Amino acid sequence: QVQLVESGGGLVQPGGSLRLSCAASGIIFSLYSMDWYRQAPGKQRELVATITKGHNTNYADSVKGRFTISRFNAKNTVYLQMNSLKPEDTAVYYCHLFKLGNDYWGQGTQVTVSS
Repeated sequence: QVQLVESGGGLVQPGGSLRLSCAASGIIFSLYSMDWYRQAPGKQRELVATITKGHNTNYADSVKGRFTISRFNAKNTVYLQMNSLKPEDTAVYYCHLFKLGNDYWGQGTQVTVSS
């Protein structure tokens, strides 16, 4: 059974940093691309960053140069380092995996950027 568990969210001032973690279980982690999505109140869920099994990365334009996605296969964990945070980054952040035609999501972690 696939499980994704996020952690690391919180309240941070504009310009600050946070690192999110997502621990995966029930899969051979190294075989799959992993994504981070986010959903702000009243908005659709949007793709923030992707890292492939080959460690290639892709980012939404809104976070390029500020966020970094990485993975540590030995710990079955994917990370999202978020720097220079802005109030518009406030959202629930979700870890995502697509496997054999199914989407798997974590429970989400709240990130609030406010002074």
